Amino acid sequence: MQEVHDYLHECGVFYIATVEGDQPRVRPFGVAEVLNGKLYIQTGKKKKVFKQMMANPKFEITAVKPSGTEWIRISGKLVNDDSREAKAYVLDKNPELKGMYSADDDNTAVLYVTDGVAQFCSFSAPTKEIKF
Repeated sequence: MQEVHDYLHECGVFYIATVEGDQPRVRPFGVAEVLNGKLYIQTGKKKKVFKQMMANPKFEITAVKPSGTEWIRISGKLVNDDSREAKAYVLDKNPELKGMYSADDDNTAVLYVTDGVAQFCSFSAPTKEIKF
């Protein structure tokens, strides 16, 4: 789990794909944290992406390292964690979000990955897979 976290942080921005009806939707994210052995992401409950995640929790993430020759693909399901502890932890790790979100507001959403599969890919090495 920590390896997946560290990889995403090294990439900086990652892209998450969700589904709206029969249309795929992709957008950039930047928050990925590990809490209690689970990989979390953060968004706002008022955003379309959150509604898409709640309607269909399946997702995929991809991110490319700055070298451009290594990338990660992550798939699984997202589960909303409405606990104050999880929200506060993610926001404390990402203080730049505190101007928009609070652990006590009705908008902050933190979601963790279940049935996760991470594939570490490269042009020069075999794909490595981790299930979590």
